[in-house]
Amino acid sequence: MNVDPDSGEAVPTGVTGTRAALERDGFAFDPGVATYCPTEWLDERGYLDAGLARRHPRPWGI
Repeated sequence: MNVDPDSGEAVPTGVTGTRAALERDGFAFDPGVATYCPTEWLDERGYLDAGLARRHPRPWGI
């Protein structure tokens, strides 16, 4: 989540990653919208990598 400079409200960023990566890079973590992401889909920075997700697909919807 980022903060809207005009209103001061939290705005979702659409970034998916580990809690540690998000907090490290200055994003707020909202546990109310937390989603599951397999570790095989994460890059070395701790963020979702679409290429890795395509190489390691899951047979069910997550």
